[in-house]
Amino acid sequence: MDQNLQTLLRDVKNGHRLSEDECLRLFSVRDRQIWEIAAAADAMREQRAGPAVTWVLNQNINVTNLCVNTCGFCGFSKKPGNEGIYFHDKAEIQKKAALAKSRGVSEICTVSGLHPAFTAQSYIDVYRWIREAAPGVHLHASNPMEVAYAAEKSGISTRDVMIAMKEAGLGSMCGTAAEILVDSVRDEICHEKIPTAEWVRIIKEAHQLGIRTTATIMYGHCETDADRVCHLAILREIQDATHGFTEFVPLSFIHMNTPIYRAGIARAGATGREDLLMVAVARLFLDNFTNIQVSWVKEGIKMAQLGLIAGANDLGGTMFEESISKGAGAVNTDYLDPKEMQRVAEDAGRPLRQRTTLYELL
Repeated sequence: MDQNLQTLLRDVKNGHRLSEDECLRLFSVRDRQIWEIAAAADAMREQRAGPAVTWVLNQNINVTNLCVNTCGFCGFSKKPGNEGIYFHDKAEIQKKAALAKSRGVSEICTVSGLHPAFTAQSYIDVYRWIREAAPGVHLHASNPMEVAYAAEKSGISTRDVMIAMKEAGLGSMCGTAAEILVDSVRDEICHEKIPTAEWVRIIKEAHQLGIRTTATIMYGHCETDADRVCHLAILREIQDATHGFTEFVPLSFIHMNTPIYRAGIARAGATGREDLLMVAVARLFLDNFTNIQVSWVKEGIKMAQLGLIAGANDLGGTMFEESISKGAGAVNTDYLDPKEMQRVAEDAGRPLRQRTTLYELL
């Protein structure tokens, strides 16, 4: 093994905070030293998060797939006149929420298309309807893009939007719409989305209001390793300031049905090496995060298990209903049985523990 890399990994285990240049170097590794990085990350996971593999019993409710944006990585959204458009009314949303409650879920998650008619009140109504039909269930919903959209459509501040959402039942917020927090990349893949600075501002605002959020990255399309490092550095800086992130969730780009792949702009998703290193390097670089989640929806359960021995400690949720990755071309996205989670965790020599959205063990 490269002596310098060995020294760097030993230093990280002893408390050294990786620089962005050192992080970039780890992302560039292409030989058997990948396993050394994974082993160091796994040791760091044991130190920070303990031995348990955690999971949450949750259900998705996507209210609508009609969206004013045309993100190049999305195979989910529809435009007026397209086939397959849906927009669930109060009765349907409450039916889905009641079903989730009957299944014993502790979390309902909802992020949808940016419907042309939505205002801040639209989101507030949906959250109230869900709270009425599923009292006591944690609502994990919205993201900085939806907050900015609601604020613009209603002529109020993003802070006021989130205060109203919280009063309506919002428990925590999704850290999606981040994609890659580098504006040159955002211009390429989602030019209608809010810029990096606004995403950061809204996330910090949420944390200041006591609304915890996840942190995500979507990688494997047309970003560089340097872009990934820049993104992780922004997340680490926010966490230093607010400690408001509950977890980091790497989301591997699903390419098959997306405009940027079909146009030849994006590559065909991340490789297995990239998936493994994203988890491992994030664990080593994000020294202020306790929880790192692997996405079985994006990567499949076998690759997710490898992530669990390369720095991750969480398997995410059961889902029950998943539309966004499926729309992009992913398969087997709808439900992961906790029995399968148990099999995967035990095979990796780890106990499986159910958690809440905010990582309290049940």
